[in-house]
Amino acid sequence: MSRILLADHSPHARRIGEFILREEGYDVVSVSDGGTALSRLAEVDPDVVLADVVMSGVSGYTFCGQIKSNPLFRHVRVVLTAGVMDPYDPEEAKRAGADGMLQRPFEATEMVRVVAPLAALAQRDREGFLTPAPAASGPGTVDRAAIRAAVAGVLGESNSDIIEAITERVMAAIGAGPRRS
Repeated sequence: MSRILLADHSPHARRIGEFILREEGYDVVSVSDGGTALSRLAEVDPDVVLADVVMSGVSGYTFCGQIKSNPLFRHVRVVLTAGVMDPYDPEEAKRAGADGMLQRPFEATEMVRVVAPLAALAQRDREGFLTPAPAASGPGTVDRAAIRAAVAGVLGESNSDIIEAITERVMAAIGAGPRRS
């Protein structure tokens, strides 16, 4: 079953979105603002994110860009949502890497038409992502900078001490050894 993270400032939109998606068999986690969505992203581990473009804290565009720039979430598909009167910018959505757009109030048929194929693609990509890669040979095959960037994408750059600690533990866990200066 695919998991959906629904991030929207409107309680009504969250209730309607949850109802439609759960009726289709999706596991739905909803939050009311971008900061909470960002902080819960790794915990929820969604296949699809529905992100309101006008959320407080972190906008849907920014949230989408952060997901798309993080290798840990490369399987996640992002659908931006906007109300009829919300300022939606298709160019900004494209720059952020959005996979789709839904207008509120949500309409069940349209929501399913947009979300279902994206959830299927995310599941396919997740399975490929989780398939172990062939064992690498020789030193230097693990890119510490890429691991650090992925950790920073989840935690935010302001947590540099925590980022370094997690990066070191990941490097040790995969057998890449301690940091080389």
